[in-house]
Amino acid sequence: MNKTLIATVLGTATLLAGSPAVAQVKPEDVIKYRQGLYQVVGWQNRTMATMVKGQAPFDAAEFARAAEIVALMAATAPGAFAPGSDKGAPTRAKPEIWSDAAGFKKAVDSFQAESAKLAQVAKGAKDVDAVRAQFGALVKTCGACHDNFRTK
Repeated sequence: MNKTLIATVLGTATLLAGSPAVAQVKPEDVIKYRQGLYQVVGWQNRTMATMVKGQAPFDAAEFARAAEIVALMAATAPGAFAPGSDKGAPTRAKPEIWSDAAGFKKAVDSFQAESAKLAQVAKGAKDVDAVRAQFGALVKTCGACHDNFRTK
């Protein structure tokens, strides 16, 4: 199932990010894709957070899997903000995503970098202390982006 999900996400991201067919994608479909992508990120982050907070036992394999999925979603995130996808369906994306493209790119770049670092750190983690600081760095990038580019 994970391989199918990953293939679907990567295929959609490729379509949205660089294909001439992007003009044929409806804005509401891009918004649905974006919302789905971030639901996956939220789910995986919650899984990792329960371990970091001590609410669930640390499972190194499960943590690493969740971190890898978040890194994959981060890599596909730019395609979820295609031009014109600021309208067409209910969205909490702020107009600043498109009006401050450089600032938004910096936020996405940070999300991608911190999630990739977490996936790398998680691969060799023996205990929760090995991932705690990098998970905190990832969560900080999420919060910064939400503060500046997402309505409450």
